[in-house]
Amino acid sequence: MLLAESAADLFDTEVTPELLEAADRGEWPEKLWRILDEADYPRLFAEPGVTWADAYPLVEAAGNALLPVPLPEALAASWLLSQAGIEQPGGIVTVIAQPPGWLAENRNGAWYVSGTASGVPWAHAAEHAVVIARASGEPVVALLATAELRIEPGLNAAHEPRDDVTATEAKAVACAPLGGLSTGILYEFGALTRATQMAGALRRILRITAHYAGERTQFGRPIGQFQAISQQLAVLAEESTAATIAAAFAWAEAAEDPETPAIAVAKVRTGQAAGTSAAIAHAVFGAIGITAEHSLHFATRRLWCWRAEYGPERFWAHALGATIVRQGSARLWPGVTVL
Repeated sequence: MLLAESAADLFDTEVTPELLEAADRGEWPEKLWRILDEADYPRLFAEPGVTWADAYPLVEAAGNALLPVPLPEALAASWLLSQAGIEQPGGIVTVIAQPPGWLAENRNGAWYVSGTASGVPWAHAAEHAVVIARASGEPVVALLATAELRIEPGLNAAHEPRDDVTATEAKAVACAPLGGLSTGILYEFGALTRATQMAGALRRILRITAHYAGERTQFGRPIGQFQAISQQLAVLAEESTAATIAAAFAWAEAAEDPETPAIAVAKVRTGQAAGTSAAIAHAVFGAIGITAEHSLHFATRRLWCWRAEYGPERFWAHALGATIVRQGSARLWPGVTVL
């Protein structure tokens, strides 16, 4: 609770519209990252006994504030490095979490890693990147210095850095066996963090939309008092609440099982909520909501991008269905009632 409150207060203070506008122009928020770094937020999992449930409030608050730095990626890296027994380096760390296809080779005690990936968050700003590769068919966790990589900067529609990365026998800083986890675990962690960021952003959208509907008057009264608008605000509140519950439950389940099906449920449900809620918010705001001068677009553009990243709803719905079929009919009802 204290972590959630302190993080939310910090983000609300530091992440201003001016900071988001500067990030949109490609400026790195050095002061913000320095504050987060000094608070040890990016290295949360380096502390003994920290679970995924402990990280939830940080990621949700980051989504609510539209944090323009790779804190969720740093948390993913921190967790995976802690699982592999690799010391987390200082500075900015990101993850290469796309479906596996990277290879690692041990030559005379040194590890060399090769592979390509697109849409890697903040790769050009990071000093290190973490990736899961295969060495002689076995999965390993590799920590790479980004100076060893070829990086082509890019952006998503929300103007967040999403870079193309190529490693050609890049010498790893460290490499260790993955241990009982699947090679897709980083992709699942990415899906969970994006679902949680969406839940946080939806809470922000609900707040500013309800506030606007209470202040904007038409025909002598606030537009929020009109039945059509009031009904839409109720739907927006329902979607925000459903997204928050799905994300929070998935983090709690992941604390016990990092590959829980609750992650798929959370990504599907928050993605659906993002689509419905963004449409409602823009309908309530009308023309002013689509202008660059209004702050609504900072949230809705991120929702549209986060919804697609690490797999859209169709991808995770298919994965969840495949899991249910594989487990058999006897486990269907217990699984539905648990999730």
